[in-house]
Order: sequence, then structure tokens, then C-alpha cells
Amino acid sequence: MAVHELFAYICVRNAAEAIDFYQKAFGAREKYRLAESGGRIGHAELDFNGATLMLSEEFPECGVRGPNLDEDATVTIHLHVDNADEVIAAAEKWGARVDMPPRDQFYGERCGIIRDPFGHRWNIGHSIEDVSPEEMQRRYDEAMKSD
Repeated sequence: MAVHELFAYICVRNAAEAIDFYQKAFGAREKYRLAESGGRIGHAELDFNGATLMLSEEFPECGVRGPNLDEDATVTIHLHVDNADEVIAAAEKWGARVDMPPRDQFYGERCGIIRDPFGHRWNIGHSIEDVSPEEMQRRYDEAMKSD
């Protein structure tokens, strides 16, 4: 067996609004959507500069629900960008909640964390230095001592 690709597939309470948010905040491009006659989106795909995000509306009748913004997140989507500060500011402008402002991290990335208006947690970062796994472990150990 060979795995050819891995896609994040998220569920949101209002897929049309989510698609609009991801386009405005992250510059995503809608590839296509499949909608029921009443407008509920059963499947949509967004292109994030070559990476695909799949999404759908909630389908409570099938046990498919989106996250609750007021509850802890169980999944984080990592978005690697050119400038994390700019992307986080744009996401906040379009309605995201900033949970951790951007800052330089021991693993060689500047990143911050947002929750989008639909409850999904995003870690948005950009590279600031190349760090070997050994150095990253050393820095991680040091950071854990100070906590």
C-alpha cells in the first residue's frame, strides 16, 4: 500500500462563510463546491498555493459536527507562510481570535496561533532559522526546564 496524499478535511457550521473567510484571510482559492438544493455545502475544496483543504457543512444527522469556538481544540492546522505576522493580522481583521500573538520559537520559526470564526485552531508561522533536530531537542529541553 502506498499513501499518495494527505488532506485536512474540516467541518464547519457555515461552509459558505468559511470559504469566504479562508479566501480573505489566507488567500485561498476555491476549486469547487458541491451543494444541496437548499444551499448546504456537502463538499468543497480550497487551494492554498498547491495544498488542498477540504471542507463541508455540519451533517448532524450523520454525527458530523464542527468544533465549538469556546471549547479546547483537538486538532491544529499548521499554515507555513512567508510572513506570519501579516497573515495573523489579516485573519484577525476578518474575524479570527488571536490565541497566541506571533513570536520567535526555539525550533526556528516565528509563529502564532489563531482560532478561526468557525472554531478551527491554526498555527501560522514562517521560518527564521534552520535548526537541526539535535539542537531543537537541546532547546526544547532548556525551555521545559524554565516552565
